[in-house]
Amino acid sequence: MNDLVRLTAREAVAALAKGDATALDLIDAALERIAETDGAVNALPTLAPERAKAHAAKLMEKSPPANPPRGYLYGLPLAVKDLKDVAGVRSTKGSPIFADYVPERSDLMVENLEAKGGIVLAKSNTPEFGAGANTFNEVFGKTRNPWDTRMTCGGSSGGAAVSLATGQVWLATGSDTGGSLRIPSSFCSVVGLRPTPGRVPSGPKPLPFATLSVDGPMGRTVGDVALFLDAEAGQHVLDPISLAPPERPYTEAVDAPRVPTRIAYSPDLGIAPVDAEVRAICASAVRHFEAMGVGVEEDCIDLQDAEPIFQTLRAAQFAATYKRYIEEHRDLVKPEIIANTEAGLALSADDVNRAELARGALYLRTARFFERYDLLVSPAVLVPPFDVDQRYITEAGGVTFDTYVGWLVMSFALTLTTCPAISIPCGFTEAGLPVGLQIMAPRADEASLLSAAALLEGSLDLVAKLPIDPIVRH
Repeated sequence: MNDLVRLTAREAVAALAKGDATALDLIDAALERIAETDGAVNALPTLAPERAKAHAAKLMEKSPPANPPRGYLYGLPLAVKDLKDVAGVRSTKGSPIFADYVPERSDLMVENLEAKGGIVLAKSNTPEFGAGANTFNEVFGKTRNPWDTRMTCGGSSGGAAVSLATGQVWLATGSDTGGSLRIPSSFCSVVGLRPTPGRVPSGPKPLPFATLSVDGPMGRTVGDVALFLDAEAGQHVLDPISLAPPERPYTEAVDAPRVPTRIAYSPDLGIAPVDAEVRAICASAVRHFEAMGVGVEEDCIDLQDAEPIFQTLRAAQFAATYKRYIEEHRDLVKPEIIANTEAGLALSADDVNRAELARGALYLRTARFFERYDLLVSPAVLVPPFDVDQRYITEAGGVTFDTYVGWLVMSFALTLTTCPAISIPCGFTEAGLPVGLQIMAPRADEASLLSAAALLEGSLDLVAKLPIDPIVRH
């Protein structure tokens, strides 16, 4: 493993800014590492080295900006999740429908990152249209967990998480509807942050006012994620819910963290059959907050109706988004997406109205909850990584899940709140598989979230475990 890929993103950006390394140096280091590792994990099936080197050459022809914008990356190579278009690069969305699609224009999130000195080197693997939390598709196949290649890496930002854990890239974009940033981060021992809707602008997209799905940053450390959020955040006219960035950079919240006063911890959010080993590992991690003098109470928002709300609103979103693909290419779409879309088409206006009213009440309960607590903490996923050949979890703790997303309840319940949530590494099972802790802060307060996550990360001291060589098992 070469020394450059061992750097954190913040260290790599500092080296670029000082002239101690060039963008071409990092591209070569990343390509070498991808060649060493990707055959075992299949994280980055689409590479764009010539495009990346041409972009690097342009950046190197001129001096860095005298007053660089917040989150400026100085030529750092990135991976972009294959749901997002990158101009001139095969962008499949994990679907046979788009297997040969090469867009002429990038998603505005990609344009923003490239304008801030990021270099797109690769597209990361994802389930078809990002549906599901096991990363496989009919275009590129399965992405495997680097901690045990027999296991799933989670999803849908699975390729992104694996590329980070193995040192293929320093930062990777992800997206999250029901947990797609948080679940693979938990399963791969990296950091993924689902921001407040609008925090990271993207598009143009057919549902620009939707709030279930967001884009967000992934990295190996909380500080790297803070840097990446600084690069991603901002307003754009094509994203009508996009938010202005905060006055202070997110990296300041990490560099000068504030100890929270009072947090709530729930081992199961009152709704999930969480694996006993996952419970124990997360409970042990939370005790690190207590050692800092933080008041920790076992409490939770009332989330009893979260699943029917989410399933209804997600199905309605699927109907609006994928109806045309099923009508035109039904034989190319995986059955889970067809079922979700048809469930959405069968909804009545009253079904959607009830779900929206219930979500509104849930949000108000959340706002009142955060009048008492600074944070809500829980396990990120109810089970550790499982067999990559198993499409999804059908049963846990004696509970049978009716759909392929039912087992994601620990993350999708918090999606409904619109509050930012992060998954950070907090330990490993006896089998050596990663477990992540989920932390949620009040709406639009990513700074407090990153601050607390950085404190806990420093106390747990797991950062040095990355990057890793894939542990190949058969």
